[in-house]
Amino acid sequence: MLRAGVIGLGAMGRAHARVLAALPGVDLVAIADPVGDPLNAQGRPVVNSVDELLNIGVDYCVVSVPSIFHRSVALILAEAGVHALIEKPLSLDVSSSIDIVEAFESRGVVAAVGHIERYNPALQQARERLANGDLGDVYQVATRRQGPFPSRIADIGVVMDLATHDIDLTAWVSGQTYQTVSAQTAHRAGRDHEDLVTISARLSGGIIANHLINWVSPMKERVTVITGERGAFVADSLTADLWFHANGSVETVWDTVAGFRGVTEGDMVRFAFPKQEPLRVEHEAFRDAVLGTGNAIVTLREGLATIGVAEACLASAGQGGTLVRVGD
Repeated sequence: MLRAGVIGLGAMGRAHARVLAALPGVDLVAIADPVGDPLNAQGRPVVNSVDELLNIGVDYCVVSVPSIFHRSVALILAEAGVHALIEKPLSLDVSSSIDIVEAFESRGVVAAVGHIERYNPALQQARERLANGDLGDVYQVATRRQGPFPSRIADIGVVMDLATHDIDLTAWVSGQTYQTVSAQTAHRAGRDHEDLVTISARLSGGIIANHLINWVSPMKERVTVITGERGAFVADSLTADLWFHANGSVETVWDTVAGFRGVTEGDMVRFAFPKQEPLRVEHEAFRDAVLGTGNAIVTLREGLATIGVAEACLASAGQGGTLVRVGD
């Protein structure tokens, strides 16, 4: 049995604790949060600090504190040789993210970033079907991620919090990296950080990506549309549904119209496949990585790359939406 701990008992920390408490091969031994757990909802000992949690003895920890504390907590765990699953984003910026990456790599300690969308069954299905060539060449990935503001988040804006989901999943499903980005942000709710962003990007293999993301919509939407030469996949992360909209196969015999190489509407299919809770699948993957029996995790280097793209988006927005090359 691996001895696990959770650091931070906010909304995500409680979700992590719930899954870990029922995960085969893992014993959730304690939780660290200076506020405690007044209702004893988790049924586990709650200590005040990371050091107290380490004194109890753990093999790995989930880091679910506000992003501003990711670096300091992660470095403590790396120094102690404790494996870590760090909630996304990896950190606030590239510089602090590099510190985390180097700390774990230099000690040979397993660490991953909690980009949970990779474990959504709809997106896993989409990635597998793309790899099989079901869409042929992929032309565009467009995402919409919008909803009301989560009042628990105060240290980062919508780019680092929400856009990092879409940046990571787009690179992952396509197998390409971001090359250039152009972004526009706005502050509409009176907070210090941006609450909406639109992003246009080009990936290494020529795919165009577009992301519409905000915290100012009354409805919640999590949609990814992947368009290719044979049609389009539409993945809904909220329902874990995946649809395929095929290009029409009816031949156009009218010469004047046939000269235009467009597409027409064809069949539409909703795929059936098993649906497991993404957070549980994420924890199973990390448990297996710690045991050395699997590697289906989001590596720190991948998390760092996502932060680099997000930083480029903020830089572009700060320059009025000018085109920025990722990594410059």
